[in-house]
Amino acid sequence: MISIVATIRVKEGCEADFESVAKELVAAVNANEPGCLFYQLHKGEEPLTYYFIERYENEAAIDTHRQTDHFKQIGGRMGPSMAGRPDVLILNQIS
Repeated sequence: MISIVATIRVKEGCEADFESVAKELVAAVNANEPGCLFYQLHKGEEPLTYYFIERYENEAAIDTHRQTDHFKQIGGRMGPSMAGRPDVLILNQIS
Protein backbone atom coordinates (compact mmCIF):
# COMPACT_ATOMS: atom_id res chain seq x y z
CA MET A 1 0.00 0.00 0.00
CA ILE A 2 1.06 3.54 -0.71
CA SER A 3 0.12 6.66 1.21
CA ILE A 4 0.41 10.24 0.02
CA VAL A 5 0.38 13.45 2.01
CA ALA A 6 -0.11 16.47 -0.24
CA THR A 7 0.48 19.75 1.55
CA ILE A 8 -1.27 22.73 -0.01
CA ARG A 9 -0.94 26.34 1.01
CA VAL A 10 -3.72 28.68 -0.05
CA LYS A 11 -3.83 32.39 -0.61
CA GLU A 12 -5.18 34.47 2.25
CA GLY A 13 -8.89 35.06 1.81
CA CYS A 14 -9.31 32.03 -0.47
CA GLU A 15 -9.88 29.41 2.23
CA ALA A 16 -13.65 29.05 1.70
CA ASP A 17 -13.31 28.78 -2.09
CA PHE A 18 -10.53 26.21 -1.78
CA GLU A 19 -12.42 24.12 0.78
CA SER A 20 -15.57 24.11 -1.33
CA VAL A 21 -13.81 22.84 -4.45
CA ALA A 22 -11.56 20.45 -2.50
CA LYS A 23 -14.62 18.85 -0.88
CA GLU A 24 -16.03 18.20 -4.37
CA LEU A 25 -12.79 16.43 -5.27
CA VAL A 26 -12.87 14.32 -2.10
CA ALA A 27 -16.44 13.23 -2.86
CA ALA A 28 -15.63 12.39 -6.49
CA VAL A 29 -12.52 10.38 -5.60
CA ASN A 30 -14.27 8.43 -2.86
CA ALA A 31 -17.25 7.67 -5.12
CA ASN A 32 -15.34 6.68 -8.24
CA GLU A 33 -11.94 5.22 -7.41
CA PRO A 34 -12.05 1.73 -5.89
CA GLY A 35 -8.23 1.54 -5.78
CA CYS A 36 -8.16 4.59 -3.50
CA LEU A 37 -8.71 3.32 0.03
CA PHE A 38 -8.70 6.70 1.79
CA TYR A 39 -8.89 10.26 0.49
CA GLN A 40 -9.62 13.07 2.92
CA LEU A 41 -8.91 16.78 3.31
CA HIS A 42 -7.49 18.11 6.58
CA LYS A 43 -6.67 21.60 7.78
CA GLY A 44 -3.37 22.04 9.58
CA GLU A 45 -2.47 24.11 12.59
CA GLU A 46 -0.38 26.36 10.37
CA PRO A 47 -2.58 29.10 8.88
CA LEU A 48 -3.59 28.67 5.24
CA THR A 49 -2.30 25.09 5.13
CA TYR A 50 -4.30 22.04 4.08
CA TYR A 51 -3.41 18.39 3.68
CA PHE A 52 -4.83 15.72 1.43
CA ILE A 53 -4.24 12.40 3.15
CA GLU A 54 -4.48 9.60 0.59
CA ARG A 55 -4.03 5.82 0.61
CA TYR A 56 -3.91 3.60 -2.46
CA GLU A 57 -3.78 -0.14 -3.09
CA ASN A 58 -0.82 0.20 -5.46
CA GLU A 59 0.98 2.40 -7.98
CA ALA A 60 -1.63 1.60 -10.65
CA ALA A 61 -4.36 3.10 -8.45
CA ILE A 62 -2.31 6.30 -8.11
CA ASP A 63 -1.85 6.46 -11.88
CA THR A 64 -5.59 5.95 -12.35
CA HIS A 65 -6.31 8.74 -9.84
CA ARG A 66 -4.07 11.19 -11.65
CA GLN A 67 -5.72 10.45 -15.01
CA THR A 68 -9.36 10.79 -13.96
CA ASP A 69 -11.45 13.60 -15.39
CA HIS A 70 -12.57 14.65 -11.92
CA PHE A 71 -8.97 14.98 -10.69
CA LYS A 72 -8.00 17.07 -13.71
CA GLN A 73 -11.14 19.23 -13.83
CA ILE A 74 -11.90 19.75 -10.15
CA GLY A 75 -8.22 19.86 -9.23
CA GLY A 76 -7.71 22.57 -11.85
CA ARG A 77 -10.40 24.67 -10.22
CA MET A 78 -8.41 24.68 -6.96
CA GLY A 79 -5.43 26.31 -8.66
CA PRO A 80 -6.50 29.96 -8.36
CA SER A 81 -6.83 29.56 -4.58
CA MET A 82 -3.43 27.95 -4.13
CA ALA A 83 -0.27 29.82 -3.17
CA GLY A 84 2.01 27.57 -5.22
CA ARG A 85 2.39 23.93 -6.14
CA PRO A 86 1.58 21.25 -3.58
CA ASP A 87 4.35 19.53 -1.66
CA VAL A 88 3.81 15.79 -2.14
CA LEU A 89 5.21 13.15 0.20
CA ILE A 90 4.90 9.53 -0.95
CA LEU A 91 5.09 6.83 1.72
CA ASN A 92 5.48 3.12 1.01
CA GLN A 93 4.03 0.92 3.73
CA ILE A 94 6.54 -1.45 5.32
CA SER A 95 4.30 -3.42 7.65
